[in-house]
Amino acid sequence: METIHFTKMQGCGNDFVILDYKEYKKSRMFMADLARKLCDRHFGVGADGLIIPDLKNKNADIGWYFYNSDGSTAQMCGNGMRCFAKYLYDKKLIDKTEFTVQTGAGIITPKILPYGEVTVKMSVPEIEPAKIPFNGDKSVGYELKLNNTLFTGNAISMGNPHFVIFTNDNTMNMAKKYGAEIENNPVFPEKTNVEFVKIISRKEIELSVWERGCGITLACGTGACASVVAGILNNLTENNVLVNLPGGAVNVDWQGSAECLNFPVYLTGAANYTFEGDFVL
Repeated sequence: METIHFTKMQGCGNDFVILDYKEYKKSRMFMADLARKLCDRHFGVGADGLIIPDLKNKNADIGWYFYNSDGSTAQMCGNGMRCFAKYLYDKKLIDKTEFTVQTGAGIITPKILPYGEVTVKMSVPEIEPAKIPFNGDKSVGYELKLNNTLFTGNAISMGNPHFVIFTNDNTMNMAKKYGAEIENNPVFPEKTNVEFVKIISRKEIELSVWERGCGITLACGTGACASVVAGILNNLTENNVLVNLPGGAVNVDWQGSAECLNFPVYLTGAANYTFEGDFVL
């Protein structure tokens, strides 16, 4: 009976299965197929995504393979990166508290902090439509019509595409009702993550997210970053914001502005172990 050893982790309820590469090789499966199998919440371990370290990466200290629960790839995942960083350090795959990781969104730099938190130096946000990618004529304040509902949103890439909508309504109800339709709208050629945001104050927001390739999740790190960037670009928030998600809170700091985007976003939050085990193939 063949088994593979896995570690289950979560950041604000956004959960991941992490496998060493040698364990993955035991499965003799394509990574996308294994992701669907392991992430299934009824017949597998259950998770929003699968992460496998790439120890042979030559462009950074380490790389990763990241798959959503439906087997699709994602360029970047903020909560996943925090968990991945803590896993690497604790498993002694990395011997320093700050290091570089090659992702589909470029080189990302996590830093292990005391008391279980991790800060991730994310990419510079992108609002040029062609680079998101986004087929709209403008990215900030774009009007998207769905049947008889008109949304004013903000298309932003944090290495992966996001559409941020500010609302006074219940953010989770909005995400459940409209998330899938917006994710698959033709204006997003690679689909999109969708965030519904309620402004609590200039230093605090509430966020619910429909993740591309996953659906409703308890948290989304890149979504939190995109939401704060959108808040700053619309003069709704300050540059350092507490983001409340269904699974917990993270802090997002971006010192950029509409006049100068060229600053990285910093995401800080917890990364926690759930359990380890052996999965029967």
